[in-house]
Amino acid sequence: MLYALCPDCHHKWRQHLDRPLPKSGAGSYMPCPICRCKRAIAHAELPELSIGHLDCDAFYASIEKRDRPELAEQPVIIGGGHRGVVSTCCYVARKYGVRSAMPAFKARELCPNAVFLPPDMKKYQREGYRVRDMMRALTPDIEPLSIDEAFMDLTNVRDTHGKSAAECLIELQATVLREVGITVSIGLSYNKFLAKIASDLNKPFGFSMIGAAEAVDFLADKPVRMMWGVGPAMERKLHSDGITTIGQLQEIDIHSLQGHYGSIGKRLYYFSRGEDNRRVEQSSERKSLSSETTFNEDVAGIKELTEIATRLTSRVARDLARKEIAGHTVVLKLKSSDFKTRTRNMRLTYPTLREDVILDAALTLLKKEIDGTKYRLLGVGLTDLFAADQADPVDLFADTAAVIVDDNAPIQDEAAPVRKIIELPRPTAEQLRESLTRRYRQHKGKSPQRRFPF
Repeated sequence: MLYALCPDCHHKWRQHLDRPLPKSGAGSYMPCPICRCKRAIAHAELPELSIGHLDCDAFYASIEKRDRPELAEQPVIIGGGHRGVVSTCCYVARKYGVRSAMPAFKARELCPNAVFLPPDMKKYQREGYRVRDMMRALTPDIEPLSIDEAFMDLTNVRDTHGKSAAECLIELQATVLREVGITVSIGLSYNKFLAKIASDLNKPFGFSMIGAAEAVDFLADKPVRMMWGVGPAMERKLHSDGITTIGQLQEIDIHSLQGHYGSIGKRLYYFSRGEDNRRVEQSSERKSLSSETTFNEDVAGIKELTEIATRLTSRVARDLARKEIAGHTVVLKLKSSDFKTRTRNMRLTYPTLREDVILDAALTLLKKEIDGTKYRLLGVGLTDLFAADQADPVDLFADTAAVIVDDNAPIQDEAAPVRKIIELPRPTAEQLRESLTRRYRQHKGKSPQRRFPF
């Protein structure tokens, strides 16, 4: 028995079908008997599936094509510049082999007629938040993954909206197209792992479902790289062990996988069987803040790199102040001319949002990497973020008055810059306790949310 729903006329019906529909397990498109729409969705578990994943199709490029209709049929690439990489590209450009994160020169070789546009992040964020608000109108249980994709837990939508999760998502997909002017693809399943896989099956403007009954068979012939947490390094390791498909993992017991691959082995065991007990987490706590730039020409000298790091640090410090957050660990990112990435970090004594402290740590890390290597990219950032009121406490054993250089004051003696005295308050006992025990309390306060740990 299949439950079917038409996105155009909203007709709902049941149908007996002896053979599975193509593309997404037992659920895919079929014609509507009323309006003849060919995008009606059908699945045996349609009324029960409640975990959704929404992904905007070629988001940046779609926004630009919406605003510039003359580009509708042309290959559009966002980003690149002279030495940069592709941020995203439209589906026309993808037919030529262009992909996100590809070097711009390679994208030009593959698609010489492409239209390259600089990214307009403020516009993309504004439109992304519009889509996010539409999702939030359905359910408060949203877990953003980026500006253009998020998970949704739609378990309670029947109580609040009187409709199934599939009906709500069909309407959301149409609303985004009508009001924002871009298409989104939807994946619907019984857990996050499969919902994200489903949203990629019928792009663009797709709607796919994966149910419990077909999950194991559906995954069997898929490559191991499809599994969440399996990156290039893990993929190479699995391939070296003769494991190329998820079906091969299904044949190995949990003890063997865990013994050979450690903690990730348990994840491989459960994911390969379509099991994922991760909840849709509403928390959108920022993990890091950074700024980076790609150079027009490769740079190897300490003087040029220091100037660039100084500008990036200033930008990061302004963002920290505006967002009222501070970072405990300074991160330096370098990419060499042969596209090899170096990431170095330094943990500070206290969280900070002071530009001079961040710059001092970044330059300390940078000087260790000056070995004649030519770099094409440099980035400065902070991780392990705290609230701004927990930043830069005064040394308990120092004087209450801190001496800070005033760069804007007139210089009276070139050998000794003018200094002014700024009174910095001592941290309270509560602030110190919060700073010292934050990690412990965060760890202890997390209630178990999975039947098996990852």
